[in-house]
Amino acid sequence: MAMNCNAKDEVDGGPPCAPGGAAKTRRPDNTAFKQQRLPAWQPILTAGTVLPTFFIVGLIFIPIGIGIFVTSNNIREIEIDYTGTEPSSPCNKCLSLNVTPCFCTINFTLETAFEGNVFMYYGLSNFYQNHRRYVKSRDDSQLNGDSSALLNPSKECEPYRRNEDLPIAPCGAIANSMFNDTLELFLVSNESDPTPTPIVLKKKGIAWWTDKHVKFRNPPGGGTLEERFKGTTKPVNWLKPVYALDLDEDNNGFINEDFIVWMRTAALPTFRKLYRLIERTNDLHPTLPAGQYYLNITYNYPVHSFDGRKRMILSTISWMGGKNPFLGIAYITVGSISFLLGVVLLVINHKYRNSSNTADTMAF
Repeated sequence: MAMNCNAKDEVDGGPPCAPGGAAKTRRPDNTAFKQQRLPAWQPILTAGTVLPTFFIVGLIFIPIGIGIFVTSNNIREIEIDYTGTEPSSPCNKCLSLNVTPCFCTINFTLETAFEGNVFMYYGLSNFYQNHRRYVKSRDDSQLNGDSSALLNPSKECEPYRRNEDLPIAPCGAIANSMFNDTLELFLVSNESDPTPTPIVLKKKGIAWWTDKHVKFRNPPGGGTLEERFKGTTKPVNWLKPVYALDLDEDNNGFINEDFIVWMRTAALPTFRKLYRLIERTNDLHPTLPAGQYYLNITYNYPVHSFDGRKRMILSTISWMGGKNPFLGIAYITVGSISFLLGVVLLVINHKYRNSSNTADTMAF
C-alpha cells in the first residue's frame, strides 16, 4: 500500500520518503503562524494588578453616574394622558366613533417653571411600529419625489397601494396610520383674568435635516402642489390629501415635518415623537412659567381598539438629551459593583496572604 510522503517530512524529522512515494501530505507548513509558534503576551493576574483596576473603574464610573443622574433629574418634564378611557376624563366622550371630530380640554398645573427651549411630544403606547410588514410598507422612491413611483407605487405598499383605482400618495401602512390629533396649549395668566394666553408652538424644525432635505421631496414640475399630485388620491384614513397638510408651501406635501417625523418608525411599542417646539424668546422670563394651563385637543386618532394610550409630554433638555435616568443608574451600578468586588478581593487577599506567611514561618 502506497503512503503519502513529502520531502518536508524528512526535513522536519519525519520518516524518510520511500522511492516512488506520492508527494502528498496533510501536515501544515512549518511556519510560525501555522504551527502556532507566534510570540504572545499572556498577562499574569495578581492582586497587585487586579485590585487597582477594580478600584479605578469604581472611582471613575460612580462620579460620572452621579453627574448624569443629577443632570437627568434637573430636566423638567410633565406628561398628560388624554386617552379618555377613564369615565371622569374630559376626553371620554371622544371614544365614540360617532363623534367626529371631537374636542376636549384638559387642565393641568406646572409646579415649577420650564427654562430654556421646551419640546412638546405626543406619545403612544401599545403601537407596534416595528412590525416587519409595517416597516416595509412604504415606497421611498415615491417619497423622494419620483414621478413614475408617484403614479405606480411599490407593491410593498399593499393593501394601501391603490384606492378607487387611483394610486395612493403617500402609499403604505405607515403613512395611512399617521398621527393626526391637534394639540393647542394655553396659559391662564391669573384667576381674576380668565382670558387665556396662547403658547406659540413652532411646527418647523422638528424633523431631521437629512430627512427634510434629502429623503423626502415633492414631485417636480411647475404649477401648484395640487397639480403636481394630480392623478393620485389620499390615504384611506386621512382626512385631507397630502398637498393640503399645511398652508406653508415649505411645509406641505411630502416635506411636511409632521409627516416626516411619523415616517421615522419607532423601535419599541411605547414611544414619543416630537410634535412642536416652544422657543425661549425672553432671557428674563421662563419659557413656561409656573401656573395653570389647559390643553385643547382635537381628538381624531383612535387607539381604544388596540388598547393603546395617548399622551402629551412637555420637556426641557440638557447636554445629554431628554430625561432618562437609566444611563446614570447604569454607571453608578457598574461602578459600585466594581468597587465592592475590589474591597472583597482585597479582604480575601489580605486574609490568605497572612495565613500563607504564618504557615511558611511555622514550617521554617
